[in-house]
Amino acid sequence: MSVADAQATVTIVPASTAPLVSRDSASSYWLIAPAVIFMSLFLVIPILMIVYVSFWTQTTFKIEAKLTLDSWQTFFASDTYITSLFTTVRIWLIVLVTTFVVGYPTALFVGLFVRNKTLQTALLVMCVIPFWTSFLIRVLAWRPMLGKEGAINIILQGLGIIQQPIEALLFTELSVIIGMTQIYVVFMVGPIAFMLGRIDPSLIEAARDLGADFWRILRKIIFPLSLPGVVVGAIFVSVMVLGEFATSAALSGRKVNLLGNIIVTQVGSLKWALASVVGVILTVIMGLVVAGLLRIVDLKKEL
Repeated sequence: MSVADAQATVTIVPASTAPLVSRDSASSYWLIAPAVIFMSLFLVIPILMIVYVSFWTQTTFKIEAKLTLDSWQTFFASDTYITSLFTTVRIWLIVLVTTFVVGYPTALFVGLFVRNKTLQTALLVMCVIPFWTSFLIRVLAWRPMLGKEGAINIILQGLGIIQQPIEALLFTELSVIIGMTQIYVVFMVGPIAFMLGRIDPSLIEAARDLGADFWRILRKIIFPLSLPGVVVGAIFVSVMVLGEFATSAALSGRKVNLLGNIIVTQVGSLKWALASVVGVILTVIMGLVVAGLLRIVDLKKEL
């Protein structure tokens, strides 16, 4: 082939493929259009409306679409609201740690040590069985368990571990943490068990052949490979715990006030502007938490 023929070939190929590229781009835009419309209608626009309402003028008996910072100043000037903000963050961190501590060994057993798929499925279904009942029933069921004359105190006294009932088990921040951990630990177990089930057993066998003990294998192989599942579970738990209000109200006797409880109270009092302020703050916190967790691993690459 001569130099002139080669140049002609080079110039012809882009010209012939250009329309195809443009048509493919147009098709891709039409494909993502439903998702964009859905997200705009049910996520972006509602969030923008909440932000807009948070600047409305709120009086005792009515609310006006007159923009003001009064509701924002009310929130940040109130010790009660600031305390609720820090309480929400603190309980979220504690529950995130407790669900991981309880959920990871459970997922490790189900996803790695149980190789029978039928038995794995059965064990995961057992974890989900509590969700077959009402959320409120599951929360209230902890009251007879944690009370002064509840099952836990009776068992501990019967074993001689304690002489007097432990009063701190109910209507305290501890009871809220216990209830949330039990309710949301399954959201940590599922994703981790899924990732552990994908680990090739030959990797673990090779590490054993090279003399690595169980803890070294867990630290160097198992945990890094299961990290995407940990991140997904942490996102699930974080979003649900940060928005919680029912568990704290039922198990703390309304002594533990979270941001979710403030939203419920303000909406019940028809104080939409202040409720929107708390909603915006809660949404920002959730967004920062999810963004921070997603920076740990690239889920699109790992999953």
